[in-house]
Amino acid sequence: QFIESISLNKKPFHLVGTSMGGNVAGVYASQYPTDLCSLTLICPAGLKYPNDSKFLKHLKEMKESDNDPKIPLIPSTAEEMEEMLRLCSFVRFKIPQQVLQGLVDVRTPHNEFYRKLFSDLVHERSRHSLHENMKNISAPTQVIWGKQDQVLDVSGAEVLAGTIPGCQVEVLDNCGHSVVMERPRKTAKLMLDFIFSLHNTENNKKQD
Repeated sequence: QFIESISLNKKPFHLVGTSMGGNVAGVYASQYPTDLCSLTLICPAGLKYPNDSKFLKHLKEMKESDNDPKIPLIPSTAEEMEEMLRLCSFVRFKIPQQVLQGLVDVRTPHNEFYRKLFSDLVHERSRHSLHENMKNISAPTQVIWGKQDQVLDVSGAEVLAGTIPGCQVEVLDNCGHSVVMERPRKTAKLMLDFIFSLHNTENNKKQD
């Protein structure tokens, strides 16, 4: 509905999704193939990962525990925000306490919604939605992943590459889950190079 409302689907477009958004983008690509000219998935959720990440191990422990679960990706204090950033980033950013508190203050009013969303995403009916739909992705696909991702293990890249024909995989060293924050220039260059290479290939086909 959003894409139709802004008329983005008037011609095929390039879709990028990271983490939860990567799951959404991949499923979208599988269901609306004619809308897309190409696709970039950045450490996407929704797969069956050959190796468990630190975060997924924590989720399994949470499920087995009777205690009130604290989800590391939904912080409610400055200390929890710092822990979340440590989990998501290989690069260690020095963030002042005041800024951490500001980030928490902005997010906290929405935490109940975030918890419901998170609960829906990890539910049995949807936790592997990208895995179940990836065989139907026909758009040229690029996968970018941080080698040291502790949230969603980099082994997920192999899963996508083994299923999506011609899938290009880029694994970034010294990079965690927050790829676009940790390696912004590298990520932008990889995406632009990918799009330009597809554009050039298309032009060469037309000339032939």
